Amino acid sequence: MSTSTASHASPGTDSPGVVGPAVLAALVVSAAGWLGLQSAPAEDDAAVAAAPPAAATPADLPGFRADAWYLPDDAQLGFVEIPAGRFFMGADPSTDPEAFDNERWSAASAQGTVDLPAYFIGRYEVTVAQFAAFATATGFGADSQAFEAPPDRPVANVSWPDALAYCRWLDGALRSGPQTPPALSERLQAGWQVTLPTEAQWEKAARGTDGRRYPWGEEMRRDRAALQNGGAGPVGGDPCPECPYGLPDMSGNVWEWTRSPLGPYPFDEANRGDLDADALWVMRGGSFTDPPRNLRTTTRGGADPGARRPFIGFRLALSPPSSTEPPR
Repeated sequence: MSTSTASHASPGTDSPGVVGPAVLAALVVSAAGWLGLQSAPAEDDAAVAAAPPAAATPADLPGFRADAWYLPDDAQLGFVEIPAGRFFMGADPSTDPEAFDNERWSAASAQGTVDLPAYFIGRYEVTVAQFAAFATATGFGADSQAFEAPPDRPVANVSWPDALAYCRWLDGALRSGPQTPPALSERLQAGWQVTLPTEAQWEKAARGTDGRRYPWGEEMRRDRAALQNGGAGPVGGDPCPECPYGLPDMSGNVWEWTRSPLGPYPFDEANRGDLDADALWVMRGGSFTDPPRNLRTTTRGGADPGARRPFIGFRLALSPPSSTEPPR
């Protein structure tokens, strides 16, 4: 798996990794000063932190459990159930003029219907404190910039392999930790796994079953998302009671890695991709650097797995055995 470059795919680019004319309108990972830049190699020793600073894992963090890896302080440690069933995936340019070419389902159909089993998704994006707990426990060589934001901000400057490493560590910690709620523990013992969401899981969690353009509805609302500003806000800082599953920050704050390789639709849930493949990986949701068009629930972006950027983070999923990667 290549981790040394950061090629980026524009939402309107037909060939993954090739920046086409649409880059001028909406480069998925664009920000002032970042357009077209390559990342430093993921293995660059100068960027690797020996250990997170103590401020990244405070003794107390309101709304989170310091005794449970800084996960949200609720009955499921922040995992929100998304019911089984069908939803519309993709966008129809005839009804959404802002839709990019790579959002169209097929030549014959602008949208497709995807039927997913029940799964869970993280209420919030993974935070600096959560990622720091992982790095402290394992000695993981993360980029030092991942720990510069306050502990309740979404962790950023994390590559796709970094995100997977965190998921696998947390999966093991939850299986063995006494802090794990019984219902969550039972699912893990039954073969469920903590991992990144697939592209389809992410989109259903963001838009629900009614095909909405934004998580909160059809029109852009700047009180529901961090966009076009100087940095990400605290996770959950923009509550979204109108969102189908009450999940904040599905639009804005940071782009979120998924475990789906970037490719043309139609999406096939049975073809989840080889996690060792040399591919660009789908990111969703837009970031604090982006215009409203990139925050739509159907906007698709992608990046090289080694890309570490201040506007790329991730969110967890808890997936049933039928839709998870093979054990690693």
